[in-house]
Amino acid sequence: MKEKRNYLMLVLKGIGMGAADVIPGVSGGTIAFITGIYEELIGSIRSFDLTAVRKLLRFDLRGFWKHINGSFLFSVLAGIGISIFSLAKVMKYLLENHPIVVWSFFFGLIIASSWLVAREVKRWSVGTVIALIAGIAVAYVITVMSPASTPDAWWFIILSGAVAICAMILPGISGAFVLLLMGKYAYIIEAVSTFNLPVLLLFAVGAVAGIISFSHLLSWLLAKYHGMTVALLTGFMLGSLNKIWPWKETLETYTDSHGVVQPLVERNVLPATFEQITGQPALLGWAILFIAIGFLLIWGIEKVAAVLGSKREKAN
Repeated sequence: MKEKRNYLMLVLKGIGMGAADVIPGVSGGTIAFITGIYEELIGSIRSFDLTAVRKLLRFDLRGFWKHINGSFLFSVLAGIGISIFSLAKVMKYLLENHPIVVWSFFFGLIIASSWLVAREVKRWSVGTVIALIAGIAVAYVITVMSPASTPDAWWFIILSGAVAICAMILPGISGAFVLLLMGKYAYIIEAVSTFNLPVLLLFAVGAVAGIISFSHLLSWLLAKYHGMTVALLTGFMLGSLNKIWPWKETLETYTDSHGVVQPLVERNVLPATFEQITGQPALLGWAILFIAIGFLLIWGIEKVAAVLGSKREKAN
Protein backbone atom coordinates (compact mmCIF):
# COMPACT_ATOMS: atom_id res chain seq x y z
CA MET A 1 0.00 0.00 0.00
CA LYS A 2 1.40 3.38 -1.03
CA GLU A 3 2.23 5.67 1.85
CA LYS A 4 0.17 8.86 1.95
CA ARG A 5 2.18 12.04 1.75
CA ASN A 6 1.90 14.76 4.38
CA TYR A 7 1.43 17.69 2.01
CA LEU A 8 1.02 20.18 4.85
CA MET A 9 4.53 19.25 5.98
CA LEU A 10 5.79 19.79 2.41
CA VAL A 11 4.21 23.26 2.40
CA LEU A 12 5.96 24.05 5.71
CA LYS A 13 9.28 22.91 4.23
CA GLY A 14 8.62 25.16 1.25
CA ILE A 15 7.95 28.04 3.65
CA GLY A 16 11.37 27.40 5.18
CA MET A 17 12.97 27.48 1.72
CA GLY A 18 11.20 30.72 0.84
CA ALA A 19 12.29 32.35 4.10
CA ALA A 20 15.91 31.43 3.31
CA ASP A 21 15.69 32.70 -0.28
CA VAL A 22 14.77 36.23 0.80
CA ILE A 23 17.96 36.48 2.87
CA PRO A 24 21.15 37.40 0.97
CA GLY A 25 23.73 34.74 1.80
CA VAL A 26 21.29 31.96 2.74
CA SER A 27 20.16 29.36 0.20
CA GLY A 28 16.78 27.71 -0.13
CA GLY A 29 18.71 24.65 -1.29
CA THR A 30 20.24 24.42 2.18
CA ILE A 31 16.78 24.20 3.77
CA ALA A 32 15.71 21.59 1.21
CA PHE A 33 18.73 19.48 2.14
CA ILE A 34 18.12 19.92 5.87
CA THR A 35 14.47 18.87 5.60
CA GLY A 36 15.22 15.82 3.47
CA ILE A 37 13.48 16.82 0.22
CA TYR A 38 16.52 17.93 -1.80
CA GLU A 39 17.01 14.90 -4.05
CA GLU A 40 13.27 14.51 -4.67
CA LEU A 41 13.04 18.20 -5.52
CA ILE A 42 15.89 17.95 -8.05
CA GLY A 43 14.41 14.78 -9.52
CA SER A 44 10.96 16.37 -9.84
CA ILE A 45 12.34 19.43 -11.62
CA ARG A 46 14.34 17.11 -13.90
CA SER A 47 11.11 15.36 -14.91
CA PHE A 48 10.18 18.35 -17.06
CA ASP A 49 11.41 16.54 -20.19
CA LEU A 50 10.17 15.49 -23.64
CA THR A 51 7.89 12.89 -22.08
CA ALA A 52 6.21 15.60 -20.00
CA VAL A 53 5.83 17.81 -23.09
CA ARG A 54 4.26 14.95 -25.09
CA LYS A 55 1.77 14.20 -22.31
CA LEU A 56 0.88 17.88 -22.09
CA LEU A 57 0.40 18.21 -25.87
CA ARG A 58 -1.89 15.14 -25.80
CA PHE A 59 -3.83 16.81 -22.97
CA ASP A 60 -2.99 13.85 -20.72
CA LEU A 61 -3.10 16.11 -17.69
CA ARG A 62 -3.32 13.26 -15.17
CA GLY A 63 -0.29 11.54 -16.70
CA PHE A 64 1.61 14.85 -16.91
CA TRP A 65 0.89 15.66 -13.27
CA LYS A 66 2.02 12.22 -12.13
CA HIS A 67 5.14 12.32 -14.32
CA ILE A 68 6.38 15.63 -12.87
CA ASN A 69 5.47 14.64 -9.29
CA GLY A 70 3.03 17.54 -9.41
CA SER A 71 1.51 17.27 -5.93
CA PHE A 72 4.98 17.36 -4.35
CA LEU A 73 6.16 20.30 -6.49
CA PHE A 74 2.93 22.24 -6.00
CA SER A 75 3.11 21.84 -2.20
CA VAL A 76 6.75 22.96 -2.00
CA LEU A 77 6.28 25.86 -4.45
CA ALA A 78 3.12 26.96 -2.62
CA GLY A 79 5.12 27.10 0.61
CA ILE A 80 7.90 29.09 -1.07
CA GLY A 81 5.37 31.56 -2.49
CA ILE A 82 3.54 31.95 0.83
CA SER A 83 6.83 32.55 2.60
CA ILE A 84 8.20 35.10 0.13
CA PHE A 85 5.03 37.19 0.18
CA SER A 86 4.32 36.90 3.92
CA LEU A 87 7.70 36.55 5.63
CA ALA A 88 9.84 38.81 3.45
CA LYS A 89 8.87 41.94 5.41
CA VAL A 90 9.38 40.15 8.73
CA MET A 91 12.85 38.94 7.71
CA LYS A 92 13.71 42.40 6.39
CA TYR A 93 12.68 43.94 9.72
CA LEU A 94 14.70 41.40 11.72
CA LEU A 95 17.79 41.86 9.55
CA GLU A 96 17.58 45.65 9.80
CA ASN A 97 16.91 45.76 13.55
CA HIS A 98 18.50 42.56 14.95
CA PRO A 99 21.17 41.53 12.40
CA ILE A 100 23.63 39.93 14.84
CA VAL A 101 20.97 37.68 16.38
CA VAL A 102 19.57 36.66 12.96
CA TRP A 103 22.97 35.92 11.40
CA SER A 104 24.04 34.04 14.56
CA PHE A 105 20.95 31.84 14.31
CA PHE A 106 21.71 31.03 10.68
CA PHE A 107 25.39 30.48 11.49
CA GLY A 108 24.44 27.74 13.95
CA LEU A 109 21.88 26.37 11.53
CA ILE A 110 24.44 26.06 8.71
CA ILE A 111 27.07 24.44 10.96
CA ALA A 112 24.57 21.78 12.06
CA SER A 113 23.30 21.34 8.50
CA SER A 114 26.82 20.83 7.16
CA TRP A 115 27.42 18.15 9.77
CA LEU A 116 24.19 16.33 8.89
CA VAL A 117 24.78 16.55 5.15
CA ALA A 118 28.38 15.32 5.55
CA ARG A 119 26.99 12.22 7.28
CA GLU A 120 25.33 11.29 3.97
CA VAL A 121 28.80 10.53 2.57
CA LYS A 122 29.05 6.82 3.34
CA ARG A 123 32.78 6.49 2.67
CA TRP A 124 35.29 9.33 2.76
CA SER A 125 38.13 9.02 0.25
CA VAL A 126 40.68 11.25 -1.46
CA GLY A 127 38.03 12.15 -4.07
CA THR A 128 35.37 13.16 -1.56
CA VAL A 129 37.87 15.20 0.48
CA ILE A 130 39.00 17.03 -2.68
CA ALA A 131 35.32 17.67 -3.56
CA LEU A 132 34.72 19.04 -0.04
CA ILE A 133 37.71 21.39 -0.26
CA ALA A 134 36.70 22.49 -3.77
CA GLY A 135 33.17 23.30 -2.55
CA ILE A 136 34.52 25.33 0.38
CA ALA A 137 36.87 27.24 -1.93
CA VAL A 138 34.22 28.01 -4.57
CA ALA A 139 31.64 29.21 -2.02
CA TYR A 140 34.24 31.29 -0.16
CA VAL A 141 35.47 32.97 -3.36
CA ILE A 142 31.87 33.80 -4.35
CA THR A 143 31.25 35.44 -0.95
CA VAL A 144 34.32 37.70 -1.23
CA MET A 145 33.95 38.69 -4.88
CA SER A 146 33.07 42.30 -5.62
CA PRO A 147 29.92 43.00 -7.66
CA ALA A 148 30.59 43.66 -11.32
CA SER A 149 29.29 46.23 -13.79
CA THR A 150 27.49 44.27 -16.50
CA PRO A 151 25.39 45.00 -19.62
CA ASP A 152 21.60 45.24 -19.73
CA ALA A 153 21.47 43.30 -23.00
CA TRP A 154 18.73 40.68 -23.45
CA TRP A 155 21.20 37.78 -23.52
CA PHE A 156 22.79 38.83 -20.22
CA ILE A 157 19.39 39.11 -18.52
CA ILE A 158 18.61 35.53 -19.65
CA LEU A 159 22.05 34.41 -18.44
CA SER A 160 21.47 36.14 -15.08
CA GLY A 161 18.17 34.30 -14.62
CA ALA A 162 19.79 30.95 -15.43
CA VAL A 163 22.79 31.44 -13.13
CA ALA A 164 20.76 32.88 -10.22
CA ILE A 165 18.21 30.06 -10.23
CA CYS A 166 20.96 27.42 -10.38
CA ALA A 167 22.69 29.05 -7.42
CA MET A 168 19.42 29.14 -5.50
CA ILE A 169 19.03 25.35 -5.54
CA LEU A 170 22.63 24.75 -4.48
CA PRO A 171 23.03 24.45 -0.69
CA GLY A 172 25.18 27.24 0.68
CA ILE A 173 25.04 29.54 -2.36
CA SER A 174 22.52 32.38 -2.37
CA GLY A 175 20.85 33.14 -5.70
CA ALA A 176 20.18 36.73 -4.60
CA PHE A 177 23.84 37.20 -3.71
CA VAL A 178 25.03 35.75 -7.04
CA LEU A 179 22.64 38.12 -8.81
CA LEU A 180 24.22 40.96 -6.85
CA LEU A 181 27.67 39.81 -7.94
CA MET A 182 26.53 39.82 -11.57
CA GLY A 183 25.43 43.45 -11.17
CA LYS A 184 21.79 42.67 -11.81
CA TYR A 185 20.20 42.52 -8.33
CA ALA A 186 19.01 46.14 -8.25
CA TYR A 187 18.09 45.97 -11.95
CA ILE A 188 15.83 42.92 -11.50
CA ILE A 189 14.32 44.25 -8.25
CA GLU A 190 13.49 47.48 -10.11
CA ALA A 191 11.90 45.44 -12.92
CA VAL A 192 9.77 43.59 -10.35
CA SER A 193 8.67 46.80 -8.58
CA THR A 194 7.76 48.54 -11.87
CA PHE A 195 6.45 45.33 -13.50
CA ASN A 196 8.80 45.70 -16.47
CA LEU A 197 7.31 42.76 -18.37
CA PRO A 198 9.96 42.40 -21.13
CA VAL A 199 12.80 42.21 -18.57
CA LEU A 200 10.84 39.85 -16.31
CA LEU A 201 10.00 37.52 -19.21
CA LEU A 202 13.64 37.37 -20.32
CA PHE A 203 14.71 36.65 -16.74
CA ALA A 204 11.99 33.98 -16.40
CA VAL A 205 13.09 32.28 -19.65
CA GLY A 206 16.64 32.07 -18.30
CA ALA A 207 15.44 30.81 -14.92
CA VAL A 208 13.26 28.04 -16.40
CA ALA A 209 15.93 26.93 -18.87
CA GLY A 210 18.62 27.08 -16.20
CA ILE A 211 16.82 25.12 -13.49
CA ILE A 212 15.58 22.36 -15.84
CA SER A 213 18.98 21.83 -17.50
CA PHE A 214 20.92 22.14 -14.25
CA SER A 215 18.60 19.77 -12.41
CA HIS A 216 19.41 17.08 -15.01
CA LEU A 217 23.13 17.52 -14.35
CA LEU A 218 22.71 17.58 -10.58
CA SER A 219 20.40 14.55 -10.57
CA TRP A 220 22.90 12.62 -12.71
CA LEU A 221 25.77 13.56 -10.39
CA LEU A 222 23.80 12.45 -7.31
CA ALA A 223 23.00 9.13 -9.00
CA LYS A 224 26.48 8.40 -10.37
CA TYR A 225 28.79 10.16 -7.90
CA HIS A 226 26.64 10.53 -4.79
CA GLY A 227 29.47 10.70 -2.25
CA MET A 228 31.55 13.26 -4.14
CA THR A 229 28.50 15.37 -5.00
CA VAL A 230 27.27 15.45 -1.38
CA ALA A 231 30.81 16.29 -0.22
CA LEU A 232 30.90 19.16 -2.76
CA LEU A 233 27.53 20.46 -1.53
CA THR A 234 28.76 20.19 2.07
CA GLY A 235 31.74 22.31 1.05
CA PHE A 236 29.41 24.92 -0.45
CA MET A 237 27.62 25.18 2.89
CA LEU A 238 30.83 25.46 4.92
CA GLY A 239 32.27 28.05 2.54
CA SER A 240 29.13 30.16 2.84
CA LEU A 241 29.76 30.62 6.58
CA ASN A 242 32.06 33.49 5.59
CA LYS A 243 29.02 35.40 4.33
CA ILE A 244 26.91 34.61 7.41
CA TRP A 245 29.47 35.70 10.05
CA PRO A 246 27.47 38.02 12.37
CA TRP A 247 30.03 40.82 12.83
CA LYS A 248 30.98 42.82 9.74
CA GLU A 249 32.53 46.11 8.73
CA THR A 250 30.91 47.79 5.71
CA LEU A 251 33.50 48.89 3.14
CA GLU A 252 31.21 49.92 0.26
CA THR A 253 27.48 50.64 -0.07
CA TYR A 254 24.88 50.93 -2.82
CA THR A 255 21.42 52.52 -3.04
CA ASP A 256 18.57 50.11 -3.75
CA SER A 257 15.45 50.77 -5.84
CA HIS A 258 13.73 52.39 -2.82
CA GLY A 259 16.56 54.85 -2.23
CA VAL A 260 17.83 53.01 0.85
CA VAL A 261 21.58 52.68 1.33
CA GLN A 262 22.57 49.01 1.62
CA PRO A 263 25.95 47.33 2.35
CA LEU A 264 27.68 46.16 -0.83
CA VAL A 265 31.18 45.05 0.20
CA GLU A 266 31.81 43.90 3.77
CA ARG A 267 34.59 42.20 5.71
CA ASN A 268 34.33 40.00 8.77
CA VAL A 269 35.65 41.35 12.05
CA LEU A 270 35.92 40.06 15.62
CA PRO A 271 33.18 41.09 18.10
CA ALA A 272 35.56 43.44 19.95
CA THR A 273 36.63 45.08 16.66
CA PHE A 274 32.97 45.46 15.68
CA GLU A 275 32.29 47.39 18.90
CA GLN A 276 35.30 49.66 18.27
CA ILE A 277 34.34 50.40 14.65
CA THR A 278 30.59 50.85 15.02
CA GLY A 279 30.23 51.91 18.64
CA GLN A 280 27.46 49.33 18.94
CA PRO A 281 27.39 46.35 21.35
CA ALA A 282 28.59 43.07 19.86
CA LEU A 283 25.89 41.12 21.77
CA LEU A 284 28.28 38.22 22.11
CA GLY A 285 26.18 36.41 24.71
CA TRP A 286 23.03 36.63 22.58
CA ALA A 287 25.01 35.58 19.52
CA ILE A 288 26.31 32.44 21.21
CA LEU A 289 22.80 31.64 22.46
CA PHE A 290 21.26 31.92 19.00
CA ILE A 291 24.09 29.97 17.38
CA ALA A 292 23.27 27.21 19.86
CA ILE A 293 19.52 27.55 19.13
CA GLY A 294 20.14 27.25 15.39
CA PHE A 295 22.36 24.20 15.89
CA LEU A 296 19.96 22.49 18.31
CA LEU A 297 16.97 23.19 16.07
CA ILE A 298 18.52 21.24 13.18
CA TRP A 299 19.76 18.54 15.54
CA GLY A 300 16.26 18.25 17.00
CA ILE A 301 14.61 18.08 13.56
CA GLU A 302 17.01 15.29 12.57
CA LYS A 303 16.25 13.33 15.77
CA VAL A 304 12.48 13.70 15.35
CA ALA A 305 12.76 12.63 11.69
CA ALA A 306 14.78 9.56 12.74
CA VAL A 307 12.19 8.58 15.36
CA LEU A 308 9.28 9.02 12.92
CA GLY A 309 11.15 7.04 10.27
CA SER A 310 11.76 4.23 12.74
CA LYS A 311 8.07 4.13 13.70
CA ARG A 312 7.04 3.97 10.02
CA GLU A 313 9.43 1.05 9.41
CA LYS A 314 8.03 -0.86 12.40
CA ALA A 315 4.46 -0.16 11.22
CA ASN A 316 5.26 -1.58 7.80
